[in-house]
Amino acid sequence: MRIALLEDDVELANMMQLWLEAEGHECSSFETGQNYTRALGRESYDLLIIDWMLPDTSGDEVLGWVREHIDWPIPVLFVTQRDSKEDIVKALEIGADDYMIKPVNRMEMMARVNALGRRAQVNQEKKGTLEADPYMIDFGSRRIAVAGKSVEMTQKEFDLASFLFRNVGRVISRGHILESVWGQSAQITTRTVDTHISRIRNKLHLSPENGWKLTAIYQHGYRLERIE
Repeated sequence: MRIALLEDDVELANMMQLWLEAEGHECSSFETGQNYTRALGRESYDLLIIDWMLPDTSGDEVLGWVREHIDWPIPVLFVTQRDSKEDIVKALEIGADDYMIKPVNRMEMMARVNALGRRAQVNQEKKGTLEADPYMIDFGSRRIAVAGKSVEMTQKEFDLASFLFRNVGRVISRGHILESVWGQSAQITTRTVDTHISRIRNKLHLSPENGWKLTAIYQHGYRLERIE
């Protein structure tokens, strides 16, 4: 998974990042809420880890921003020294999916991270729809319609298209796409992503005429944008 970590204790953040990367995850670490939310607005992540006490804001304010500005329910793990029942209840009520009390234990953290990742995958596979005019993505039947007309797509094309629509406006690296859609390591070099992107662009008519633009970002990846 691609994980964004918000922790102002640099030594602890480095240790947590090493643990996550040792388990095969890709982790980006941030010390301030401002840098964190700026990155979340540009990049896509599979899971967020947020500390409560920060130098420029608070973890609950960052979480509120996440739930307001990110369109899909990205899982969030709170990691903090605040251990009262009231604090735990507050964090869960404002949108945290799990809560871990410091000092951080490696085995516990990895168990919680992996559980959240599995839960998010199951939730994505459950029946539901996503509307992005003129598109309708039906996760139950795994079909996409354009202006009410169903489009014939392969399973991988559906997975890639739905992934892009869950990350509208964000630059997504080819490596992240490979991990999320194909389940392969980001280190694998392949033209498969580019080929599927081209097919999706043509099949779904992702063009300014339909109010959308799917752009290649040089030496990085792709961004799906709505054109107002």
